[in-house]
Amino acid sequence: MGPQLALLVAALTSCLLPARGCIICDPRVLAALDSLDTEYLSNHMAPERRRNVMEMIRQTVRNFKDLPDLQPHFMGVIDDATMNTAVVSFLRTVRLVRNSRLTDDRFVREISWMLTLEKEAFQHYIDQFQKQDLCPNKCGTMLQRLLWCKNCVQDNYICRKSRDCGVRQINVHEKEDMILDCELNWHKLSEGLTNYSFYRVWGSNSETLLYKGKRPTLTKPLVRPEDAGNYRCELGTVRSSPATIIHFQVTVLPQRIIVQPVSKSSTFVTQPSIIGTKAEEEIGDDLSPTHEPSECSKNVQRGRLIGLLIWCVFLLIAGFVTGVLYFRYGTVIDSINSCLAQTKPPPHKTRF
Repeated sequence: MGPQLALLVAALTSCLLPARGCIICDPRVLAALDSLDTEYLSNHMAPERRRNVMEMIRQTVRNFKDLPDLQPHFMGVIDDATMNTAVVSFLRTVRLVRNSRLTDDRFVREISWMLTLEKEAFQHYIDQFQKQDLCPNKCGTMLQRLLWCKNCVQDNYICRKSRDCGVRQINVHEKEDMILDCELNWHKLSEGLTNYSFYRVWGSNSETLLYKGKRPTLTKPLVRPEDAGNYRCELGTVRSSPATIIHFQVTVLPQRIIVQPVSKSSTFVTQPSIIGTKAEEEIGDDLSPTHEPSECSKNVQRGRLIGLLIWCVFLLIAGFVTGVLYFRYGTVIDSINSCLAQTKPPPHKTRF
């Protein structure tokens, strides 16, 4: 079994050496390898074989930090999110191997196969990171915080692209607010940024600083025709060079004409008297659909409605009683006559 184990270890090394990566930089990976050696292999493999197998596994994982190109476009850097995804996947693989309870050659075959899958998964993570998350800025200079796989050191990776991020056309009506927005979607992800600076550009070599600070927008209320023209915004960096430059061409349009609809209830015949005109205007205001009644008038209307409801109930009861008496009038008269007849004394007879 010894020569066969050596061949398996060699096969493991040959298939994993091309897989370069950075997972050895994470302390969780080192702790998992130590636990695999002291807590698992010490109980499932002879001491001499265990040392040989663990040395080859450690060497394979250490080779993950080497920087020869994984692919021609591999930059040898990785961000925190991609790093964490790769580490979590590797730790899951180690846990599955430990739960398998395999020994000797079966263990080597299992770890070889599973780490080969980890190599493929890591390469997929790197490809995805470099296509989507590496230097997401379309223009400007971005400082992205990344991890260098060779020495496990984090530093700012410079993503250099054209600092000129184009010209934006801004149309605003007179006496409205003009808002110039200088923020791009990657600004919050970049390191080493300082302040936004807005300038009014008067000519090729003349400009006036309007604002400098952390706020990415410039607001000018109640613009006038003379506010039309060219503006420029810069985002500074700690390297004393602008990260982005955006130009604005502002056009001030005529003031908006807002036509308010006139309610029919507020239209009256004009009287020659000034006093009458004022009175009509006040009445018109009271009848406007947008005029809200006062609390006092609301209470008066509520009281009137309650009084009207009480009168309606009273009239309903009176009508009901009258109807009953009307339909039973004859019966009541007969009852009264019968009572009177019973109580009346008999007539005296006259003797002749």
